[in-house]
Amino acid sequence: MQLIRKLAAGVAALTLTLALTALATTADANERYGKQKVVYHINYPGGNDDKKYMGAMRNIQNHINAVGADNMEIKVVLHGNGVGLLQTAKKNMNLQGRILELKGQQVAFHVCANTLRGRNIDLNNDLFDAYEEDVVPSGVAELSYLQQQGFTYIKP
Repeated sequence: MQLIRKLAAGVAALTLTLALTALATTADANERYGKQKVVYHINYPGGNDDKKYMGAMRNIQNHINAVGADNMEIKVVLHGNGVGLLQTAKKNMNLQGRILELKGQQVAFHVCANTLRGRNIDLNNDLFDAYEEDVVPSGVAELSYLQQQGFTYIKP
């Protein structure tokens, strides 16, 4: 019985230490990074590449983990071959999960209307979880606009 109490006390102390460390790390990150506005630009040459798309989603999640979702405003601009991310996600459950996780953390995905039109991509049938309000007139112009609004540009 004495041993069980000591083990329980040890586990409780370890749990408390880990929780305090996580809070301190979050506080340090909040202090270091502050509030951030970021636009991720996805337009990979060479067509659809699941590994690149998953890598980009991982980069975004790592960024959120470091800064905190409450301290972030993230937009992802997809144009050209980058629209392939949402096309690939139609059949790739792992990619679907990543996209939905990010959207659940308020990450916005913007799709280029020029790419949709130029490549005859149907918003409702060809892309995963994309809606009319996600479409921007031009992916390149949107990148410039967001940078003018103070968003930091990142190309994973």
